[in-house]
Amino acid sequence: MNVRFSFSKKATLTSFLAIIALAGSFAQNLPKGITKVTSVEGITEYKLENGLRVLLFPDPSKPTITVNITYLVGSRHEGYGEAGMAHLLEHMVFKGTPKHPNIMQELTEHGARPNGTTWYDRTNYYETFSATENNLKWALDLEADRMINSYIAKKDLESEFSVVRNEFEAGENSPFRVLMQRVADMAYSWHNYGKSTIGNRSDIERVPIENLQAFYKKYYQPDNAVLMVAGQIDEAKTLGLVSQYFGVIPKPERVLPQTYTTEPIQDGERFVEVKRVGDVQMVMAAYHIAPGAHSDYAPTEVLAELLTAEPYGKLYKNLVGTQKASSQFGLSFQLYDPGYALFGVELLKEKSLDEAKNAFLATLDSVANATPSAEDIERAKTTILKNWDLQFRNAERVGTGISEFIAFGDWRLAFLYRDQIRKVTADDVMRVAKTYFKPSNRTVGVFIPEASPSRTEVPARPDIAALLKDYKGEAQVSQGEAFDPSPANIEKRTTKVSNPGGLELALLPKKTMGNVVSAQMTFRFGDEQSLQNKGAIPSFTADLLNKGTTSRTRQQIKDELDKLKAAVSVGGGANQVVVSIETVKESLPGVIKVVADILKNPSFEESELEKLRQEQIAGIESQRGEPQAIAVTEFRRKTSPYKKGDPRYVGSFDEDLEDVKKVTVAEVKQFYKDFYGASNATIAIVGDFDKEPVEKLLTDAFGNWKSPKTFKRLVSRFEAPKASNESIETPDKANAMFMAGLPIAIQDNDPDYPAMVLGNFILGGGVLNSRLASRIRVKDGLSYGVGSQFSASPLDKSGNFLAYAIYAPQNVTKLEQAFKEEIERALKGGFTEEEVSSAKTGYLQSRQVSRAQDNALSNTLSNNLYLKRTLAWDEDFEKKVQALTPAQIKAAVNKFIDLNKMVIVKAGEFSKSPSAAPAGSPAAVGSQEKN
Repeated sequence: MNVRFSFSKKATLTSFLAIIALAGSFAQNLPKGITKVTSVEGITEYKLENGLRVLLFPDPSKPTITVNITYLVGSRHEGYGEAGMAHLLEHMVFKGTPKHPNIMQELTEHGARPNGTTWYDRTNYYETFSATENNLKWALDLEADRMINSYIAKKDLESEFSVVRNEFEAGENSPFRVLMQRVADMAYSWHNYGKSTIGNRSDIERVPIENLQAFYKKYYQPDNAVLMVAGQIDEAKTLGLVSQYFGVIPKPERVLPQTYTTEPIQDGERFVEVKRVGDVQMVMAAYHIAPGAHSDYAPTEVLAELLTAEPYGKLYKNLVGTQKASSQFGLSFQLYDPGYALFGVELLKEKSLDEAKNAFLATLDSVANATPSAEDIERAKTTILKNWDLQFRNAERVGTGISEFIAFGDWRLAFLYRDQIRKVTADDVMRVAKTYFKPSNRTVGVFIPEASPSRTEVPARPDIAALLKDYKGEAQVSQGEAFDPSPANIEKRTTKVSNPGGLELALLPKKTMGNVVSAQMTFRFGDEQSLQNKGAIPSFTADLLNKGTTSRTRQQIKDELDKLKAAVSVGGGANQVVVSIETVKESLPGVIKVVADILKNPSFEESELEKLRQEQIAGIESQRGEPQAIAVTEFRRKTSPYKKGDPRYVGSFDEDLEDVKKVTVAEVKQFYKDFYGASNATIAIVGDFDKEPVEKLLTDAFGNWKSPKTFKRLVSRFEAPKASNESIETPDKANAMFMAGLPIAIQDNDPDYPAMVLGNFILGGGVLNSRLASRIRVKDGLSYGVGSQFSASPLDKSGNFLAYAIYAPQNVTKLEQAFKEEIERALKGGFTEEEVSSAKTGYLQSRQVSRAQDNALSNTLSNNLYLKRTLAWDEDFEKKVQALTPAQIKAAVNKFIDLNKMVIVKAGEFSKSPSAAPAGSPAAVGSQEKN
């Protein structure tokens, strides 16, 4: 469960959405009390007599179903003293009903991928699971039952409010989150969009249970909800099930109040300043913009792209390109009422904040006076539409992403938004720039009196019913096949090719919705000796590959991939580079040619290296005071057996910074010349493509690309570390981080491996119903995020077990005690038959769901080429998991896990809570053990 409040550096709210257009039709013998409302591009809306709206979207191409229910209640609907109530209620609805007393356990047993999120205008709950009738019945029954029968009990509130407070405190550690909230606070005088969705500490801690129950009964009703079922469904049967489970809920007699607060016109520039401990500086600016359904929103989004796109965006060129800042971003919030656009830059402490701020504001001010080129307009639109198009071909994404459009008016606005983006012109962009992007409508600086202030009157929300009257959308995209993701069928359908030059291919053609295809390319190089003392050179080499070639500029690469509707990522480390591709059938040949150019003809420009260096430095500096980064880094350093100079060595912040600062273009070019080639490469492609021409294209591009040096894999070495328990002080941080674990001498072909996998799943996996989560989060209310992980090498006897938790520093003693008690309980008492049975069901179904994801499957097939494995290994492994007994799991856990041998690291501001002083001696801020 999470509050919807997480963004990448350059994104917009809409670009996170998954909008799709495919649905079957069936004879209109609708269940009693259900009427059909409308259909657009494959999504069909129905309505029940009790007011529930239902969206059905069949997609036969993946054996999964997503059930998503959106309630039209968010922080916008909260009153005085209710800040954070919608989000707190989201947590409470997971606490169970009389019919479903342990929802977390049920989610795990059904192998579901669930979550709940809260935002300004809505709350939603969803689960994606394997497409079976029993699973669908369970999910619909669960959502119908918790709509009106959730406990919302005082005993649950007493433990959960501290978990939500812990989530609140985690956000307080982030300079971005804190500054963004203060800017929003200042930008809105009255409207709730100025208030954080997660709420404030006092309201979270003091809310009476009666108030929360009343809020639940008011808003969690069928006439305030939209249910979407997407995936491999029979539309008629599904509608019958919806009627069976939801149709019996009576329509409420109460009338929902409508929010009516209108934010006054801003009458001058506003400024807010935040001073806290930190390692980077930031500048932000927010502008009030039109509601999400207004025709002005689309050109505003295009303008945001023009400002922030890399490398041609104005903010990027003027701030990052001139090294006045390390990074920049822009977000436009598409909301029910007039929202806001937010822009910002991040820079190092030693950089001039005034110089960056002046350049930042000057760039923003310039957009109203400089008409963008037709080329840049098309670039921006192509990027936005590419992202829309790629995501709208995935039923799981539309099942959850449609909530955003429902929240600000109607789900069909998703398609109208796409249409409006296509129509945006330079004149439209200039109009919104002149209307909204002026200092008097901005929150960033100090108030300045003016005799004749220039003001912006933001338009009201349009008549959505009139806007969408007779809207039909476009033709639906092509359907995919009903694909069986069993290991045997995947192997049967996959063609494997070994090239004399060393290149290996795994090709799995299959019909997908919208003709989408995914690919994974891995190029391996070097050995332990040749890769010694390379520092950050290998990662810089990989990161610079897509920044320009001898025949294409960085901008040309981006433009071409956007036109090809391709999402391509390139990255790597000490001994490999990995390329991930998602595109459509007709574009795959062109994408492969661009990727081949990127890999084989990089230009390695000095200016691009300097931009990357500044970005890396800012990233390291921003983590120096963060408890999570400090604890994770220190834990990795204490459990790693590799010495400085080894390609697997874990460096301190200072060491990493030193490595980044000294990388040169000459070293990057030499590393590329010495190591890069395809003699030890594996490529897997899954999706809609023509096998023979793609095989030839890959062979022609990479078959004769020889690697200069011999490749020999880096052997993973097991070495037991010295047990330790260390505390690291991190001043002025509201949250703390706990890490505990140890290396294990185990390989994934070890007889104990399946037992350790399932034992860890019970101990710290699942959906917040694991033993650690049930104790530390649910019962004790100490942590928002808690769990454990287990891994083992497929090639060497080298594995790891680790557990983690975020928590308030004053709870460190309770947290550590609870963790140790749960480990001891597992070691001494083992696991029950019921636990093991439920874990098997959930874990094995989750593996099937993963195999149904083409991007994950392409990764698996590529790795299997390298490991010389087939999916018969997976089939055999799953049979072993199914046959496990509680005794076997207990024996394996006792064999490998020992509290007395663990490395424990805690980072937080413990000095303010002397009564809860943690075990272990406090260390200095961000201190790192030197090897």
